[in-house]
Amino acid sequence: MKTRLEKDSLGIKPVPRDVYYGAETVRALENFPISGLRFHPAFIGALATIKKACARANLLLRKLDARRAKAIIRACDEMIEGKWHDHFVTDVIQSGAGVSAHMNANEVITNRALEILGREKGDYDYLHSHDHVNMGQSTNDVIPTAIRLAALRLLEGFYESSHKLEKAFSRKAIQFKRVIKSGRTHLQDAAPIALGQEISGWARQLEKGRLRIEVLAKNLLELGIGGSAVGTGLNTTLSYRRHVIKFLKEQTKMPVHSAKNMFEVMQSDADLAAVSGGLRDYALCLIQITNDLRLLSSGPETGLAEIKLPARQPGSSIMPGKINPVMPEVTAQAAFQVIGNDLTIAFATSQGQLELNVMRPVIAHNLLQSIEILKNTVRVLRTHCIEGMTVNEKRCYEYAEKSFGIAAALNPYIGYSKAAECVKEASLKGKTLREVVLEKKLLTAAQLDRILSPENLTQPKSK
Repeated sequence: MKTRLEKDSLGIKPVPRDVYYGAETVRALENFPISGLRFHPAFIGALATIKKACARANLLLRKLDARRAKAIIRACDEMIEGKWHDHFVTDVIQSGAGVSAHMNANEVITNRALEILGREKGDYDYLHSHDHVNMGQSTNDVIPTAIRLAALRLLEGFYESSHKLEKAFSRKAIQFKRVIKSGRTHLQDAAPIALGQEISGWARQLEKGRLRIEVLAKNLLELGIGGSAVGTGLNTTLSYRRHVIKFLKEQTKMPVHSAKNMFEVMQSDADLAAVSGGLRDYALCLIQITNDLRLLSSGPETGLAEIKLPARQPGSSIMPGKINPVMPEVTAQAAFQVIGNDLTIAFATSQGQLELNVMRPVIAHNLLQSIEILKNTVRVLRTHCIEGMTVNEKRCYEYAEKSFGIAAALNPYIGYSKAAECVKEASLKGKTLREVVLEKKLLTAAQLDRILSPENLTQPKSK
C-alpha cells in the first residue's frame, strides 16, 4: 500500500496515500478495533453540517479567509450529500467524548478541501484540521450537537412511519368494528369485544407513544455549540456563537437555539436519555401489540385463528406449507434491541463527571440505531402485515357465543350468583350459557337476544 507520512502531536505516522483521513484517524483504527460498527450516516452528515456553519461564521467574522472557508464549505456540502462517508472509519466504541470521530471528520474535510484548492492531501501548512477546520470548536461541543441534530433528523422519518402505522390500525378498526369476538383477560375468556375496538387500542397506544417522543425531543433543539471545551466559550465570541446557531437553523430548517445553560448541555446527556426512554416505551407497546397479533393469528387449525396475517415466506425447512407470523416476530426483535440500547444509553448518561460526559460515542450509536430500526420496522409491519390483515368472522362469533365471559352481561338481570351457577352448569354439561339460562327459565329468548346483542355487549348504555 502506498502511503504518505503525516505528523501529529505524538510523532510521524504513515497514512494510506489515497484516503482523506489522517494520522489521528489511523491511530484510532489501531487503538479501537472493537466492534466493526461505524457511525450512522446521519451522524456524519450532522458533523459536516456543524463544520459548515462554523466555517461560515468564521468567514463572516473574518477569522478565516474566503479561499480556505469556501473550500471547507464545499467539502462539507459534499459530505452532507453523502460523499466520502466511506472515509469515516473509526469504530463506534472508541475514545471518550468522540475525539476520534471528531478528528476523523476534521481530517476528511481538511484533505478534501486541500484537493479542492488544488493541493496535495496532507499539506497542513496551508490548511490545518485543528487551526482552520476546527476553528472555535471542541469535541466537547461539536459531538453532542451532532448527536442532537442527527437524532432530530432521523426522528422526522420515524414520526412519519409511526403515523402511517397508526392510520393503518385505525382503518382496520373501522373495517372490523362490527366483528364481535370473545375478549380475554388473564388469557382466559372474558366479556365480548369488537375486534375493531381491540385494534383501536393498538392505534392509540402508538399515537400516544409517538406524541411522547415528540415532546421529549423538543429539548434536543437546545444546542451547546459555541461552548468550546468546558462550556465557557474559550477561543470564541458571542457573535460567533450567534452566527453558528443562525446558520444551523438555516441549514437544517429546524428551530434550533443556543442552550440556556452551556454547562448543563456539556455535563449532561439526560435529554438524549429521555428520548431513548420514549423510544423504549414505544418499543414496549410494539411488543405487546405484536404478541397479540401472533396470538390472534395462531393456528390456523389448532390456535385462535381469529385473524389472518399475510403470508410473507415459507415458515419451515421441514414442515411443508407452514407459514409463520414473521413480521410480528421481527418487530418484537427490533423492539428488544431498542430496549437494550436504552439500557446502554442510561448507563452512559450516568457517567458524566464534572464538566463533561465522555461516554457519548456509545450514546450516539445506540440512540441513532434505535430511531433507525424503529422507523424501518414500523414501516414494514404496516406494509407487509397490517394493511393485508383479514378476519375470520365466523370463528370470532363462535368464540364469543361459546365464551362464558358473556355471563357478565347477565348480572343486572339475574344477579352475579345465578349467572355463576349457570356458567358452572354449562361447563359441566357441555352446553352454551344461553341454553342453560333458557332451560332454567331465568330469561326469555327475546330478552337474551337483546341482552346479548352486539350493541349491548360492546357499548355502554346512553343512560
